[in-house]
Amino acid sequence: MPSYKNLNTDTPAGVRTIDHLLKLRAHLDREIPHKSAERTLLLATWNIREFDSPAYGDRMPEAFYYIAEIIARFDLVAIQEVRQNLKALQQLMEILGNDWGYFFSDVTEGTQGNGERMAFVFDKRKVHSGGLVGQLVLPPIERTVNGKRVYEPAGQIVRTPLIAGFKTGWTDFILTTVHIIYGEGVANSPARVEEIRQVAQALRRRSEDPFEWSRNLIILGDFNIFKPSDKTMQVINEAGFTVPPELQKLPSNALQNKYYDQIAFRIRPDRFGTTGKAGVFNFFDTVYTREEESVYAPDMGEAYLRTTNGKPRTNKSLYYRTYWRTHQMSDHLPMWVELKIDYSDEFLERKLESE
Repeated sequence: MPSYKNLNTDTPAGVRTIDHLLKLRAHLDREIPHKSAERTLLLATWNIREFDSPAYGDRMPEAFYYIAEIIARFDLVAIQEVRQNLKALQQLMEILGNDWGYFFSDVTEGTQGNGERMAFVFDKRKVHSGGLVGQLVLPPIERTVNGKRVYEPAGQIVRTPLIAGFKTGWTDFILTTVHIIYGEGVANSPARVEEIRQVAQALRRRSEDPFEWSRNLIILGDFNIFKPSDKTMQVINEAGFTVPPELQKLPSNALQNKYYDQIAFRIRPDRFGTTGKAGVFNFFDTVYTREEESVYAPDMGEAYLRTTNGKPRTNKSLYYRTYWRTHQMSDHLPMWVELKIDYSDEFLERKLESE
């Protein structure tokens, strides 16, 4: 469990944080399965908005406790939008404690990379590194020109995906986390479709390589998919990846009207699979609720009262709900799935059948 030693009951903010943590823990108990030592794995993905940037003021200390409390309920979490400055990630890891480990990517160069990293955060008591850690680089394009074979550099993914191999229970698997380009603000932005297609096809080829570290591959993260029927989802399926039925109808943005985040599998059925339990966790039902706008008004400061050009803000509630609180927590909800990792019964049954 997270460390609470620095919580201070001598301040109103400290008392509020403890009260909210108790409510958040009860909310998590209702919605997230309890961890098991050997039988299941709780896998999640979470785009934590600009983790961390002062776009709407610094994240409050209490927000880090809420984020850590949520992450601690899972065994392994892919995080997108970690910033170049690792202060926020390090603060999160300090609260999670020594039982937790992490990997993070380098920052993708260029304006479109947006100064972002990606990370995997995992409970070391349950999940172990398989040794594989890297970033997905697309291979060169092979062409024949005037009878000669030539190779042209491929256009790379705007925010380079992070790849890592893990072991837990009877299972080994490779995770690839992505933050796909948004592109045009339409459902099937060509740039977005092409990035998803390139990543999915590159991983499909890996899954067919007999020398790949693991044949169980999972893509997860922020795909910026508007709805499951879009071409952006189809190109994932065309590469042989499958989104479990229990995840297919779960919008994951804070407004819960878009299907930005996904977890897709291309795995061996005899060693890995879902239990049928999955969801998205709406933390705004418990922390930074609509009803608490006035509580946080002093923390929002002058920006809550006036726009950037100094005019009185006409819709302060919109500012609180859509901008300020989503920069405290996120504009994405964590998406999770429970996986079966203990196949000892099936193994023993096969042993008997082989006699």
